[in-house]
Amino acid sequence: MAVFIDVHVVSPRKLAVVRRTVAPGEVGSAWGPAVGQVWNFIRSQPGLWSNGHNIFVYHHANEPGAPILCEFGVEVTRTFETAGEVYATETPSGEAAVAIHRGPYDRLNETYNAIDEWMAANRRESAGHSWEIYGDPTPDPAQTETTIVRLLK
Repeated sequence: MAVFIDVHVVSPRKLAVVRRTVAPGEVGSAWGPAVGQVWNFIRSQPGLWSNGHNIFVYHHANEPGAPILCEFGVEVTRTFETAGEVYATETPSGEAAVAIHRGPYDRLNETYNAIDEWMAANRRESAGHSWEIYGDPTPDPAQTETTIVRLLK
């Protein structure tokens, strides 16, 4: 699968999130319950959501294999007061490598690897944050799009 990587200056996006620290490889089992809490909260707040997407933000550890601080969330229209584990935050801003992953979620690592290869070839470094913007699911997982953003130093 060919992956096109582009450099964008990204602006912050307002999010409602639940934060979890997870071991590498365990994101798949952690996100569902966390995003469920976010959606339950959003449904109780009229006007907080108006077509935003699920967005998962990862704050990467400096040591390989160390747990990752994850913010599992949904794009919202405004800030709000923290409620239980759901709080308001934003995606980071700045220059970023951006790629569109087309296909099933269990193959996202292929696009991440392509970004890593692009960064090495272009002598760019990660600023330690990345996020995934989930598009609308399609009946054919091969057509589902997820935008992957890796903040650059």
